[in-house]
Formats: sequence, structure tokens, C-alpha cells
Amino acid sequence: MKNWLNWLLIITGGVLIIAELILGALTGFDLALLGVALAAGGGLGLYFSSIKVGLFSAGALSLLYFAFLRKWIRSVLSAPDRPSNVDAVVGRQGVVTVRIAPHVAGQVKVGDEIWRAVLAADSPQPLEAGATVTVVGVDGVTLTVR
Repeated sequence: MKNWLNWLLIITGGVLIIAELILGALTGFDLALLGVALAAGGGLGLYFSSIKVGLFSAGALSLLYFAFLRKWIRSVLSAPDRPSNVDAVVGRQGVVTVRIAPHVAGQVKVGDEIWRAVLAADSPQPLEAGATVTVVGVDGVTLTVR
């Protein structure tokens, strides 16, 4: 029973990993990675039959994670702020496919999608098919173009 502390490190690491799974990555994988560090340290301690090796390894792996790897891992796991859905359309250019006139909706192709489109309030001239437009707003499924 001289390796009881190494077993405690392994069990504590497993509990932290399970807690991370239950929380659904709410902690940014800190619990899971700290759990891996503790369990690995305990495993090394068991392999070498030394409580000192287990404690040192667990501490060193935890320190390595928090001091050097945490920031890098979080940057890899985080998604960049990119507009999605209709917000991604604002500012893009498109081509008129069906004539757009003041108070008369038409259609615009933006990327691979066809959208219903109306003229911006400051655009009194109609736009004929083939004209290039810029999306300045979205209202439901209707683009406002200029």
C-alpha cells in the first residue's frame, strides 16, 4: 500500500476528466487536461514505484500545462468571430437577377444564393438585371441593396 498516493492521483485525475465531460467543456477543457496531468503523474509513480516520482510528475505536468500549453490550446480550440447566416451577407456584393425599382422588390444573387431584394431609401434609380450591388442591410429574408 506504499503507492496509495499514486492511486489517489490517478483517481482524482479520472474524477476531473469525468467532471469535465459532465460540464460539457464549460471550463475550456482545463479540468480534463489537469486530470490527464494528475493521472499521468500517478501512472508514472506507479511504474517507478515511487510516491515522489508520482507527485513530481503530476506537479510538473500540471505546471507545464498552465504555464505554457493552456494559452495555445485555448487559441486552437476557440472559434474565430465570424458573422454567420444573414449577418455574413451585409457588405458583400451581388448581381441583380430580377429588376429592382423603388417600392418594387426584385432579386439579387449573392454568392451562390438568390435573395429577394429592395432598394435602399437613398437609391431612387431602378437597377436592371446584371447590375452589381452592395448589400447594406437585411430584413427577414429581404436584402436592402445599393
